[in-house]
Amino acid sequence: MTDPADTAASHKGFTGLCVASFESRMAAVMEQGIRKFGGEPISVPTMQEIPLEKNPDISLFAEKLFAGEIDGIIFTTGVGARYLFQALEQTYSKADLVQALSRITVVARGPKPVRVLTEWGVPVTLKVPEPNTWHEILEILDWSEKSFSLKGKTIAVQEYGDAEPRLLDGLAQRGAKVIRISVYRWALPDDTGPMKRAIQVVIEGRVDIALFTNAAQIRHLLRVAREEGLEKPFREALAGSVIASIGPTATEALAEERLAVDLEPSHPKMGHLLAETAQKAQALIGEKKEALKPFILKPRPEIPDEKKLRQDSIFLRACRREAVPYTPIWLMRQAGRYMKEYRRVRDRVSFLELCRNKELACEVTVTACEKIKADAAIIFSDILLILEPMGLGLEYSTGEGPLISGDVHTAADVDRLHEIEPESSLAYVMDAIRLTRSVLDAKIPLIGFSGAPFTLASYILEGGSSRVFLKTKRFMTTDPGAWHALMEKISRGLVRFLNAQAEAGADCLQIFDSWAGCLSPADYREFVLPHSRRVIQGLKPGIPVIHFGTGTGLFLEDLRDAGGDVIGVDYHLPLDQAWKRIGYAKAVQGNLDPALLCAPRDYLLKQAKIILDQAGGRPGHIFNLGHGILPQTPVDNVIALVNAVHEMSGKRGGRSKVEGGRKK
Repeated sequence: MTDPADTAASHKGFTGLCVASFESRMAAVMEQGIRKFGGEPISVPTMQEIPLEKNPDISLFAEKLFAGEIDGIIFTTGVGARYLFQALEQTYSKADLVQALSRITVVARGPKPVRVLTEWGVPVTLKVPEPNTWHEILEILDWSEKSFSLKGKTIAVQEYGDAEPRLLDGLAQRGAKVIRISVYRWALPDDTGPMKRAIQVVIEGRVDIALFTNAAQIRHLLRVAREEGLEKPFREALAGSVIASIGPTATEALAEERLAVDLEPSHPKMGHLLAETAQKAQALIGEKKEALKPFILKPRPEIPDEKKLRQDSIFLRACRREAVPYTPIWLMRQAGRYMKEYRRVRDRVSFLELCRNKELACEVTVTACEKIKADAAIIFSDILLILEPMGLGLEYSTGEGPLISGDVHTAADVDRLHEIEPESSLAYVMDAIRLTRSVLDAKIPLIGFSGAPFTLASYILEGGSSRVFLKTKRFMTTDPGAWHALMEKISRGLVRFLNAQAEAGADCLQIFDSWAGCLSPADYREFVLPHSRRVIQGLKPGIPVIHFGTGTGLFLEDLRDAGGDVIGVDYHLPLDQAWKRIGYAKAVQGNLDPALLCAPRDYLLKQAKIILDQAGGRPGHIFNLGHGILPQTPVDNVIALVNAVHEMSGKRGGRSKVEGGRKK
């Protein structure tokens, strides 16, 4: 196999491009690597690591640990854990340290601290699951509450670099006393002159590629730019450069600053970052220029009887289980982070701003559908928008998902939630549908959507995403009356919201019950099914409804009984088995594993063919994923899948000629 470094070097991949590196400790290595690959380097150290040799935090922790006053410790990083042990070993024996730590609850945030703790022989009580954020730390502590309640406990948190205030706040809210152990702190260089000059060079448009190897680098650059009064032009100019990130943590920091990463290497190492960026430099530059071209929002001429035209589309015919010449396909999250066009828009606005801006929502909806040549478009929006008009706070934190504020714990809290008036409070969604309908190809159906009552209720009660849904299940079973009141209030709002979308021009409606799979069949039937059924029965007749849930394999029949013309099937069940259980009186949608879109092309298409074979050409199959497209998905694989589904299913029906990705 050819080494990417050798390939890039032999072709001098950067070919005279100006490449900025913001690495500090390995600055010389990065500068040498950029030159090796033919680039003109700008090397700008942006930070210094200051070890706290006489660390009062470590001394206080050790004192309390050996006095038996520490109940638990959370190790957040491997390098920080190692440094902490090394610092403690200057005063205490390793055997004494291990013995003391073995007496308390030890939580490890991910594999790196687990590895260090294992090397030292320290037993790990709780291992935090991926993606190893502060949210999962709190969640696993909640899950273990019976054996380890935080109330009244003293918890030490090992930090490395920046603190995570949401973790500290969450521990405090659960009644814990927190001791912070700061192992390192990041600081600006003593001389920020080079940073100021680099910021000016970026603003002047002279930097083609920017390489980031640490999350703190972008924060420090923006801090200096802000102090110089240059933050806005610096952000805009940097977004126009190709941005390469060494790995997920740096990528997340850039995303938090609304800066889309154009390349993340196959391995989070500097050598791979340099080699792979150099190898793809020219293509990345070309893609960036193409992505920066403005989207022209131009309503098309009206077509007589265009609604009837869409009723005759293969997508809506498949929803009605009518025979079609080939299998229609669209993909959940087809307008999303895997597309550079979407990232270009998100560089300029936050997620919620994008949802509320009808022009931008229209742009990403139409662009995605046209690019992959899907048989249906789905309006760009979000299932949680309905929560704000109910009187709850909603924000999105990159890497952490949605955060909902406005605690709901009692029946009185449910009573305080507002009945929504979507025609006014969510008018921007309907405006986006109307605008998109006027721009989108008249033949392509547009899908509107909402969350299902249970999924929305769980977001409200958990305050965000969850893995175990402890708060939801506790509320549901402790006070069933309050639970049903909450579900009824949500359901009334959803009926109005979905009907308003249909009135605005949506040709089909999908209801997402993304979290229903956390329930047992009995709990689904008792606590969820009546409310989902009430929503679907409340929708105006004549518009197809897709009812989708994940992890619902144990109660597919109940999901079907809750209603819907099309039942969405996730990727945990073979399609033929699922359809047989659902019954052939319903259409089905699904069900490729979205991870397979990142697999080798031949394997991807082989799996798509298996699903088509399982459908057997039976009327009523809409090809889709078993969940949404992943951000890492190559766009070319998506396009290849759409074309292959059209081609393979067309051949099954005896018609194999495809034009522009759609059957003639």
